[in-house]
Amino acid sequence: MDALSPTAAPDPVPADPIPADPIPADRIPDVSDRVVPPLVRGAAAIAHRAFAGAPLAALQAFIDRPAATLAETAALALDMALAQELTFHPEAARALQFQALAQCQLYRVENPGQSAAPLRVLALVAPGDLMVNTPLDFITAHLDIRLDLLYLRPGHPLPQEVPEHDVAFFAVSESDPVCLLRLMALHAHWPRPAINDPARVIGLSRDGVARLIGGVPAVLAPPIRRLARASLHAPQPALDGLDAAAPLLIRPLGAHAGHGLARLDDATGLAAYLRDSQASQFYVSQFAEYRGTDGLYRKYRIAFFDGAPFLCHMAVSEHWMIHYLNAGMAHSAEKRAQEAHAMATFEEGFARRHAAAFAAIHARLGLDCWSMDCGEMPDGRLIVFEVDVAAIIHMMDPPALYPYKPAAMRRAFAGFEAMLRRRITA
Repeated sequence: MDALSPTAAPDPVPADPIPADPIPADRIPDVSDRVVPPLVRGAAAIAHRAFAGAPLAALQAFIDRPAATLAETAALALDMALAQELTFHPEAARALQFQALAQCQLYRVENPGQSAAPLRVLALVAPGDLMVNTPLDFITAHLDIRLDLLYLRPGHPLPQEVPEHDVAFFAVSESDPVCLLRLMALHAHWPRPAINDPARVIGLSRDGVARLIGGVPAVLAPPIRRLARASLHAPQPALDGLDAAAPLLIRPLGAHAGHGLARLDDATGLAAYLRDSQASQFYVSQFAEYRGTDGLYRKYRIAFFDGAPFLCHMAVSEHWMIHYLNAGMAHSAEKRAQEAHAMATFEEGFARRHAAAFAAIHARLGLDCWSMDCGEMPDGRLIVFEVDVAAIIHMMDPPALYPYKPAAMRRAFAGFEAMLRRRITA
């Protein structure tokens, strides 16, 4: 996605107020066919264009449509908030989303391929950026699914009615624990089958996951400490059992996509990192050398639906900190060939080698739908980098460059739909 020159943002607006008791006793809404939310283009459709390089003006033209009601105006604002976020204008995005949700809490994601009798999903979501909620429409856009979004605004009640649906998806990630606490009571009494218990999601912090899956046989999940800046200052940083003489990984609390992540080889490096960072809290862990025998690093993103694994990408890099967009996959036919082979052989290869580890991790997490970024150690163990419910599982990569991906992603999407249908008939 191209970064654009900043545009004039709307005047700053306050965040939704969080009441003294932030966990209201919500009334469970009635379910009714009469409720028809306004249509939004949705994150997947807008992101697909932004990922292909469309500038903000082109995204605005795609989003723009007549709006005859306040709800339709709110839908336009919600789409524009996504466009601003995806073109790197976070303040404008927050302001537009605030304005939209002040007018309407329910939206329906446009799906041109939807039949007259689709599978109906209602996602319960929280305000915030794309990392806050499971980005469902990147999957549902490729299925016969009607996706409705119900936003839970802090300090505000739920609507009295919500659209009829076959299954509810509790889509808030661990990054919003206040909303998750509110969702727990709703999950226990929701009138339709539900996906992802928020009581399980709330434990998916980086240090929480390390504790949860630590000790699983054939898995390396390095212990992660949540440490305050004051405890990290030299000459004797208090690392809560971590070995300061060995390489460490450090990142600010709440950071994603490698922002602020660094490898520290000694106390001098730690002091320099703290001088350059403004954060007050950090995650710190031991660095584990997971480079393959060919000198390259590989990171696998695997989606799990009812425990069944689906490989969504494999990035190959010369550097230990791998993200698909910085690994140079688009510029290396050899790396793409390796990914194609990994996808073609995943079930009888990687998934079979780590089947016991996958099953044990799934049992400890207790989630229906989640994803994992992981790799393989030289000794064959699975190394877990991150477990999440908000990773983007998508089919945005151009098929001319990645002809092997559509089949793999269609298998994953079919696994997602099968999970939903099992829950409905259980």
